[in-house]
Amino acid sequence: MLHFPDISPELFRIGSFAVHWYGVTYLLAFLAAWTLGRSRLKKNGVFTPVQFDDLLTWGILGVLAGARLGYVFFYNPAHYLANPLDIFKVWEGGMSFHGGFLGVLITVGLAARRFGKGFFQTMDFMAPLVPTGIFSVRMGNFINAELWGRTTDVPWAIVFPGAGPEARHPSQLYEAALEGIVLFVIVWGFSAKPRPLMAVSGVFSLGYGALRFFAEFFRQPDAHIGYLAFGFVTMGMLLCLPLILTGLILLFLAYRPESRSAA
Repeated sequence: MLHFPDISPELFRIGSFAVHWYGVTYLLAFLAAWTLGRSRLKKNGVFTPVQFDDLLTWGILGVLAGARLGYVFFYNPAHYLANPLDIFKVWEGGMSFHGGFLGVLITVGLAARRFGKGFFQTMDFMAPLVPTGIFSVRMGNFINAELWGRTTDVPWAIVFPGAGPEARHPSQLYEAALEGIVLFVIVWGFSAKPRPLMAVSGVFSLGYGALRFFAEFFRQPDAHIGYLAFGFVTMGMLLCLPLILTGLILLFLAYRPESRSAA
């Protein structure tokens, strides 16, 4: 059993102004996406550098707005309905990947139309840029000692501050490894060769949905929601099912015989 290391959530403070590690992890996520995207432009000339910068800017807006609104509507709608101004208190926490994902689909999709690019043409290009950002943000969750795991007696279990005396799975690190590193290797490697339209998007959607669904077995559900069914099903699991189904459908459409003959 391990105890959570003494990590300040603040990187530094000057007077009343503080820079938090969690905010830095988002900044690093966007920087990694920009760096990887510029690398992909050299092999995939779908967009000009200026167009890509615009897409990424809209994607950042979609992530931030969608992640916050996703948490509001998926995880705690009753509270925010009663306290609508709390929606803007992002410093108190509460961001949802699934909401951020929907936000990106909307904002990047709209931006792509301005350049005359197809929706899946754009998403196939952008999908491999996402996992490194997930890794960065999950590390931010760990530094914040939030979204901890279920109780366990494994040797690497950690006692988190605010989570009681029980040792727990460091589920943030599991998700960083699975949704960040493993998913990056899968999607980036898959996209390294020419693929049919929708195939890269399908691999990302299926891969994230399946890996996150598995990680949810180790993650403690939100206290105000708890388990939704059978003593283990969480909201995160339910939100992953549409991603898994969408990924399977996209891969079927990408690799059906008529699609390959048309390509």
